[in-house]
Amino acid sequence: MPLFSQTISDFWGAQFFNGYVLYSDEVFTVAINPDLSEESRVMILETSDGWVRAVLTPALADKIGLYQGQDLSEPTFRRKLNDAGVTLHGADYLFYFSEVDKNELLQENLEGDLRRLTEQDDAVFSEFQSSASEQDLDDAYVELDHWGVFGSFEQNRLICAASMYPWEDAQIADLGVLTLMPFRGVGHARKVVRSISKYACDQGYEPQYRCQLDNLASVSLAKAAGLTLFGKWDVISPDSTD
Repeated sequence: MPLFSQTISDFWGAQFFNGYVLYSDEVFTVAINPDLSEESRVMILETSDGWVRAVLTPALADKIGLYQGQDLSEPTFRRKLNDAGVTLHGADYLFYFSEVDKNELLQENLEGDLRRLTEQDDAVFSEFQSSASEQDLDDAYVELDHWGVFGSFEQNRLICAASMYPWEDAQIADLGVLTLMPFRGVGHARKVVRSISKYACDQGYEPQYRCQLDNLASVSLAKAAGLTLFGKWDVISPDSTD
């Protein structure tokens, strides 16, 4: 695995190893963490080097019948969740900048008609939103009142925007990006993602790019912007019946 920031390693380590390990073998680990929030009472992380880590609350472990010394595997663990009515949301890819690529980003002079957006850009941002579909707006979750917002313009019209907000009280900034349909495929999103990511790094944050596994265009954008796959992360669905 590429060398990622200690901030990233520490964040995910705290999620999956605070508490105690219930089961571990060469590729699969299950841990119990009593400090997980209700919205994250079970999570699974598959890192790009092949490790699969699961974590859940003590109450949920009891509910699905886990105990110390039990022989487990990832399929068995998932089956126990399913049998207990625990539904996962569906995995997202997690992308970050490696330390090498982040250093390159910090030295880069980004060009083009793009800049940071502020509340004074309310009119142009509203016009931008009105030109996008509801589905695109929901998927991207780009908002003018987020912690950081950047946009790319063409003939004074905002055509691509990205925004970030702090992730789980960590020094990680989760980003979303949206390009209006007629302007896709020519590099606007790549420049905006790199610009807002450089801004986040300058503020002491690690940029985080998430997308669904079947969103091939978003995966391609992450790679084009210089991000590296960290792993696949899944969490309990808000609609779970457990």
